[in-house]
Amino acid sequence: MKPVIGITMGDPAGVGSEITAKALSHEDIYEKCLPVVIGDYEALRQANEFSGTGLELREVKEPGEAQGKCGTLEYIDLGFLKPGSFEYKKVQKICGEASFQYVVKAIDLAMKKQLHAVVTGPINKEAIHLAGHRYSGHTEIFGDYTHTKDFAMLLTGGALKVIHVTTHCSMREACDRIKKERVLAVIRLAHQGLSLMGYENPKIGVAGLNPHAGENGLFGWEEEREIAPAVEDAKGLGLDVEGPVPPDTVFVKCQGGQYDVVVAMYHDQGHIPLKLAGFKLDAATHRYSSMSGVNSTIGLPIIRTSVDHGTAFGKAGEGRANEESMVDAIDTAIVMAKNKFGLS
Repeated sequence: MKPVIGITMGDPAGVGSEITAKALSHEDIYEKCLPVVIGDYEALRQANEFSGTGLELREVKEPGEAQGKCGTLEYIDLGFLKPGSFEYKKVQKICGEASFQYVVKAIDLAMKKQLHAVVTGPINKEAIHLAGHRYSGHTEIFGDYTHTKDFAMLLTGGALKVIHVTTHCSMREACDRIKKERVLAVIRLAHQGLSLMGYENPKIGVAGLNPHAGENGLFGWEEEREIAPAVEDAKGLGLDVEGPVPPDTVFVKCQGGQYDVVVAMYHDQGHIPLKLAGFKLDAATHRYSSMSGVNSTIGLPIIRTSVDHGTAFGKAGEGRANEESMVDAIDTAIVMAKNKFGLS
């Protein structure tokens, strides 16, 4: 049995519908899963045309109706968009509402076990706020709608994998949130996430917060008061964990195979090395030649992966968006779904 993967197409004004159509023109995806897009026909129709994918669009009312035939994009139409009702490259209330409801619908289907995993296209935070939904991103939406207390953002890009103790908050607030209980919870989530990806006993490196991991209290006390005690408790649970490791070397060690995953203390500490590893900008054309990387939410009762980039309004509607991260996100969802549900 192939896993059934729900794909939310993201903000219609961005590149989400385009990278979805392009990803589903890859024949090998259909050999591994049965994909169903949750979005709007009008945006998918336009993306299919201007990107030249030439797919047949087939509406289904529920995932169980999908046939998974290569060359056919099967979708659930939520009907928010009509011809001329939205514009590419602009923040719009209708697009914020639509993209939010695609996610809510996918969560509902996954919670009802009609989907084995959800893959999300990029949303625009300003747009969903205009629509009245006060969330800072996908991670928080999934946490709220699945009623999950402990969850974390895991980024993967080749040999480098990073999970975050804090994400969408100010640096000042991030420092205040570095508490033993949260660090320990994320170490455990790191183990859980890597186990879903097929690692039997993942090696976990825990980054420090301060320069040189605090240098024995010279540059900060969070390491010895909060992070190190969490690491010791995790060792007591039988986890293969080390830290706090100076943050300027821990990611290099992970890429070199010393760790399978790094627990990062805040958003940019983890995102910067991941995007340096996976994003390649051509110096001559100023266009991205590579945009690899996957964002997963770990700790939920359902599987959720996502592209590791934004709506890219600057290139939306032009047919030049790169689908690499969407393909990676689908592949990761397939692996996690197979491991969780024992699928072939």
